[in-house]
Amino acid sequence: MSTTRTLPFDRPGPLDPPPLYAQLRQTEPVSAVVTPGGQQGWLVTSYDAVAKVLSDPRFGLTPPGTPSEGNDTLFQDGAAHTRLRRLVSKAFTARRIATLRPRVEQIAEEHVRAVVGAGPPADLVAGFAAPLAALVIGELLGVTLPDRERFRALVDAVSSTDFLAADVESAAAAGRAWNDLIGYAAELVVTARERPGDDLLSTLITVRDADDGRLSDAELTGMAASLVAAGYLTARNAISVGVIQLVTEGRLAGLAGAPEAVDPVVEEVLRRQAGIVGEPFPRWAQADVELAGVRIASGDLVLVRLEAANRDPGHFTDPDRFLPDRRADSLHLAFGRGAHHCLGAALARVELGAAFTALARHLPGLRLDVPIGQLVWVHGQTDGGPVALPVTW
Repeated sequence: MSTTRTLPFDRPGPLDPPPLYAQLRQTEPVSAVVTPGGQQGWLVTSYDAVAKVLSDPRFGLTPPGTPSEGNDTLFQDGAAHTRLRRLVSKAFTARRIATLRPRVEQIAEEHVRAVVGAGPPADLVAGFAAPLAALVIGELLGVTLPDRERFRALVDAVSSTDFLAADVESAAAAGRAWNDLIGYAAELVVTARERPGDDLLSTLITVRDADDGRLSDAELTGMAASLVAAGYLTARNAISVGVIQLVTEGRLAGLAGAPEAVDPVVEEVLRRQAGIVGEPFPRWAQADVELAGVRIASGDLVLVRLEAANRDPGHFTDPDRFLPDRRADSLHLAFGRGAHHCLGAALARVELGAAFTALARHLPGLRLDVPIGQLVWVHGQTDGGPVALPVTW
């Protein structure tokens, strides 16, 4: 009989996965756990089992039987999700992302120069990662400059709540934070309708589908809220944690004047920080399923761990080393897999590449100004990163 373990597991360091992941991946890739909020569920740690959960429709984003009425976001399953994703994906074409690259690179350059001009030491979260992420998603959605501080505050409130909390007070706080963000997103939709521009939200308002028609106001609002949250919070954390990886591995300076090296480095950063920066939303079994030899009952909570899957030695050679020139046996799962694969994956790659290149060009000697163990981290339901990142050069 397997042992039921309580989350979270201990880490030797902020960038190091819990050693228990490696043990479970080898001996018990689907193991019984209890969440910090007291819910029982299953923890999935092997690459193959994680990939199956993410791509198998028998694992859904809500418990079976949950009414779909009132859910107008991509965080649902089945035909409703398929329709929304088909419509929204029209605004995330490869051509559109490619046209954004020069502007993202310009924004990164401007913010690095501001950091350099202010002189060391600096907080790279407040001075670079956060404003860069806010400006990129703000311009993408057509959010005016005075409003960006407001949406940063709203997203920070959402990220600090626990949507799986068992106690009534925490659950209520999570609901209030999300409702506040939805209210703000509704204002963005109204503004975009009144003054459409060359931005993503205006594009979403005009997309059509031959069979499904346009997105409703509620669907637009839900999409805007999701994009604000992911586009700011995840990007901020990904840039910050990526910089920590690069400076501790001595990889940053080598990116200056070597554009061909940037993309492989970005992919290795993504592989290693998935699960630190973010985990996929919890899944619930929609039917009785056997996973890696374990019977999971309909309605059971299932938690995948990308951090464990992306270090599975059965799929990645020497997985604990930072090897941007590796010939991976498998694609990393940082952006998920299947129907809920991250729509913003291409934009995230552009943003990370621009951030790392600008830092390498202007601050090749960048280093942490405090020991990594002294950094204070914030961990939300599906995202995490340093509160501040003191650096010098």
